[in-house]
Amino acid sequence: MLSRIKAIFIMIQFVFTILVTIVIMYIFKNHTHKIRQIWAKMQTYLIGFKIVQKGKPDKNAKLILVNHQSLLDITSLEAIYPKDLCWVAKKEIRDIPLFGHILEAPKMITIDRKDRRSLVKLVKESKQRISEGRVIAIFPEGTRGEGIKLSKFQNGAKFLAEKLDLKVQPVVVSNTRNIFDSQNFKAKSGTITINFLDLVDPKNDKEWYEKTKENMQKVLKKENEERVSKQ
Repeated sequence: MLSRIKAIFIMIQFVFTILVTIVIMYIFKNHTHKIRQIWAKMQTYLIGFKIVQKGKPDKNAKLILVNHQSLLDITSLEAIYPKDLCWVAKKEIRDIPLFGHILEAPKMITIDRKDRRSLVKLVKESKQRISEGRVIAIFPEGTRGEGIKLSKFQNGAKFLAEKLDLKVQPVVVSNTRNIFDSQNFKAKSGTITINFLDLVDPKNDKEWYEKTKENMQKVLKKENEERVSKQ
């Protein structure tokens, strides 16, 4: 019961604070990164979670690959990542009335997964955002998982990295689904761990994408086992 009450509180404050954040980003268009970062850090207090960082963001990374299990994946990364992230999201989110502006205001990239031309759009807009000093962030699984086993990686991130010759940093986020599960409407306090893995250069290995998934899965498995052992 308490977890559901907390989930309701989180959703209500999410709705309110996101709408306020959108308005502020439109007013201060040149400071959207700082605004998002302030919002994300505020969430750590409102929701009640801590972030443990292992490793650090590589300054040479132009693309980060992140596993996906909860809304808090984005929130936790926005709170600690030093550069302005440009998230790649499905256009269905952009099409949500009012809330779709959370992508429009900070100029995120939206794609239509049913349209083959979306890859061309992804490459073109990513190149532009990178030239502006931003780092592209993609969920290679394409959808949320349960936080235990990674789903199949889609080809968009691989295509983008190889097409633009981007250095890639894998990032493994763990325990976000346990803290806030919006699908089953449960929430609790806890710790989110973010592992920044070694930089990957796609030019050096034709199987880099498959090996990256394997490495991310190993780290996720280790984090889950350590968390269970402490309980």
